[in-house]
Amino acid sequence: MKLSAIPDFYYALFAFYEPALTIIGFIGALYDPETTHNTQAPWPADTSPPAVLPKASVVTVIQLAHVCALMGILNFFVLTAVRKHLSSQPAVQEKIVQALLIPLLLGDVMHIYVTLWALGGDRWDVARWSPMLWATVILGFSLMVPRIMWHLGMWRYVDARDKIPTGAGHTCPGTLAEKN
Repeated sequence: MKLSAIPDFYYALFAFYEPALTIIGFIGALYDPETTHNTQAPWPADTSPPAVLPKASVVTVIQLAHVCALMGILNFFVLTAVRKHLSSQPAVQEKIVQALLIPLLLGDVMHIYVTLWALGGDRWDVARWSPMLWATVILGFSLMVPRIMWHLGMWRYVDARDKIPTGAGHTCPGTLAEKN
């Protein structure tokens, strides 16, 4: 069995699934920034979303979507390089992947927290949540939970737990194995 701090499950999730989500979101925001903006949260019953967004709102929506896509693309390149160039060094892989996944996990937690906070009194009125808001929360958890699993050492190499002791399988001069 090949030891890896980023085995296939996590690699597929963070190097392909997450970038795909972020790139699709970016393309959606480029194609229709008004809908992207207007479906982020429920609108008050007596208010309609704007028919035309101010230019500043369009720019902000597209910039935010671009940053999300950039984060996804970074995941792909960093994780691919780690798997390719450090495949024989799972302890180094673990340190680099951890350096990538800690801020992303903090970002996942803050993204969900800030989203719920920004909804104010409507945060628990889930019957009024838009499909976009549901997608934000569910997809956020679909990335956060596996990141937590990775940090807990589930289904991956953990150097402190799994490293092969130095000299394992070797005999020292004067041992019983050498005399036989």
